[in-house]
Amino acid sequence: MREAWWSWQRAHAELEAARGQLENVRRIAADVGKRLKAGDLARADQHQADAALAAAEGAVAQADGAFTVAQQHLRSLTAMPAVGLASAMPSQAEPEPPTPVTATAEMDTHAELLALKDRAAVAEGAIALAATQSRASPELTIAATRDRGAYGESYNQTFTVGVRIPFGAGPRHDARVTTARAEAVELQAQMALERARLAGEREAARARADAARAQLAAAERRAGLALESRGFFEKSFRLGETDLPTRLRIESEAADAERQAARARIELAAAISAWRQALGLLPQ
Repeated sequence: MREAWWSWQRAHAELEAARGQLENVRRIAADVGKRLKAGDLARADQHQADAALAAAEGAVAQADGAFTVAQQHLRSLTAMPAVGLASAMPSQAEPEPPTPVTATAEMDTHAELLALKDRAAVAEGAIALAATQSRASPELTIAATRDRGAYGESYNQTFTVGVRIPFGAGPRHDARVTTARAEAVELQAQMALERARLAGEREAARARADAARAQLAAAERRAGLALESRGFFEKSFRLGETDLPTRLRIESEAADAERQAARARIELAAAISAWRQALGLLPQ
């Protein structure tokens, strides 16, 4: 469910970035059209602007298709209508997992460990019961027979009641105790392996969250520089100091930087969500 949710959020971020780039390219194409009529630019520049606009429109269509696929996949898992998903669209990142000491305590209540703990408790109870019950339980036997002496005579029905009381422990008792102890030891070993596996997943998830946080910081720095450069080149293009290919290249780089920053925010939120899942915490 978490994977489907964050795939949907990634698709939405890509769609919003494509729409933003489309609006910027439309503004550039409109500016080029005005300057073409004024004689400041050539028709070749208009063709370049129109080609960039067509590419941006295609990117929006592709992102919209990917968003629809991700939305339908999430709806198939949640049975939530599209209206309900739209109201939940703003990505609410889950809070950071608790401190390491608290996280260790949370591992004891991990859903994947609770079942093994219950089975281990049952096995310990079976050992105690087998050790206390040194002999098998008494057995009560009731039998009924129905027969007749000769053909034509009425049937006689006889009931037989028997009680069997075992004496001493014997090999059966020893076998029950041994089996119960073996099952308890096996479950304890499974719990140790499961704890080690979950601890490894927890550390790996924490490392991925740290890496995603560093990537987000770098992406935001790049986006800030790209937006600042776009402002410089936008002004110089209006003044005729920058040609159209350079202006389109700077716009493409700025849009890519914004897209990478938005994607990095989603990836960090998804990494934190996966970290919480490795700790056995529910989404918030």
